Amino acid sequence: MGATPCSANVLTDRLLRSWLRCRRRAWLDRYGDEEQRLWTAHRTLQLDDQQRNFVALLPRKPSRGLNACSQGAAGVVGLRLKGLDPAGQPLEAHPPLLQRVDGRSRWGDFAYRPVIARQGRRLTREHRLTLALVGRLLETLQAAPVAEGLAVAGAGRSLHLERVSLVGGLQRQLADALAKLAGDLLLSDPPPLVADRRKCKLCSWRGVCDAVASAEGHLSEVSGIGSRRRQMLQELGILGLQDLAAADPGDLGSRLERFGEQHGEVAHQLVAQARVQRDGRCERLDSSLALPELINAPGVLLYDIESDPDARDDFLHGFVRLSRRLDGSWDLKGAKYHPFLVIYEHGEASCWQRLQRMLNNYPDWPVMHYGETESLNLLRMAQRQGAADVELAALRARLIDVHERVRGHWRLPLNSYGLKSVASWLDFCWQQVGVDGARALLWWRQWRGSGPRDRGCSHSLRWIFQYNHDDCLATWAVAVWLLKQDELLKQDEAGLSNTGT
Repeated sequence: MGATPCSANVLTDRLLRSWLRCRRRAWLDRYGDEEQRLWTAHRTLQLDDQQRNFVALLPRKPSRGLNACSQGAAGVVGLRLKGLDPAGQPLEAHPPLLQRVDGRSRWGDFAYRPVIARQGRRLTREHRLTLALVGRLLETLQAAPVAEGLAVAGAGRSLHLERVSLVGGLQRQLADALAKLAGDLLLSDPPPLVADRRKCKLCSWRGVCDAVASAEGHLSEVSGIGSRRRQMLQELGILGLQDLAAADPGDLGSRLERFGEQHGEVAHQLVAQARVQRDGRCERLDSSLALPELINAPGVLLYDIESDPDARDDFLHGFVRLSRRLDGSWDLKGAKYHPFLVIYEHGEASCWQRLQRMLNNYPDWPVMHYGETESLNLLRMAQRQGAADVELAALRARLIDVHERVRGHWRLPLNSYGLKSVASWLDFCWQQVGVDGARALLWWRQWRGSGPRDRGCSHSLRWIFQYNHDDCLATWAVAVWLLKQDELLKQDEAGLSNTGT
């Protein structure tokens, strides 16, 4: 994947954003093989959120191009700003929106400031420096200073506006970032993998970097190791998965305690996890049954939620109703899927009533889910809707977190204990290739539109239901594996008992 660097290449706002997230990503954006790039719904969701914010901000649709600036349009899109940094490096930016403000520019008694749509709960360095770059190039275009930019967020709830000063120290930070970005783009090989790769799942280059991480035995490949813990281990000479697997847990624990007693306590777990991943084997952690609740259960409800985290909206509660046959086997072919959409205009109370009916129709059936999201959000909804303490306690007792049972009973040869990772390891296949929660959220926003009169294609809903249905079945696939291991454990115990007698 060697590059042929060219110092005359333009530095763009897109490259700057990529570099601020990950140095390696910016290099791959310029030199990587586009055929190895994976589509991700994250960027499309960002653009959708951006459009909603801008619609909420502006009184009318923005105009396009340089002519719109000369005519004093309230909002302008479609501009390409060009310029040079003090060192002569070509710069370019494509601002998502310029907003007219009071001032004086080459066009008259008004000027423009850059606007970005912010996702997340706080303004980041990426937001500030992107605004600073656009502001620097806009100053030249309009022949007037750009003292501030604007970050908007929260369309659909309450629009939050945050002014960002673009002068002083921020300009020095921008100059430093651009110089380092230019230096990285001169490299013949990409910069090293980031220490904390948890956000890599949002990146279109994740497939390329995952392959490198696996081949290198990168410490981030060991479940339970983030950037801080990786740095500690490297300071102690543990540079990769193989080193960690070969380490003595007691000795490593003693040495890790210099960073804090809590780090020493996890040394045994980290070494053990590295060893099962190195050897490709499973290790039982608890000799008790993982799912004793299912021994006499007449059936189970498999439960999965689809959410819009930015809107704090659980828009779909999906259940698969799986009954037990008279011979004790599970009737997977006869399982029924029950989706419960939460439509804003219908209200949460209506959804809770439907969920209550579902739960009350099968009072002796455990409710199985993967991860804590489902149990937390369902119980919070019940509390908001005034459920009595007795009802809450009964619901809490029925909820079974399969992820928690896996982590408590088994150490698996995987770098992640997420549902996708564990179920795929067990050869479960989702019917839709490459679909994830972000794609489901994109389909939801496309269907939801702006209200009841602006609904999208019904295909989007069917795709969401299929994905949610498969997540429920994937949860069951993991549960089935746990049940098989429980059965093997009982057989081993019975064999030992017979040998003893």
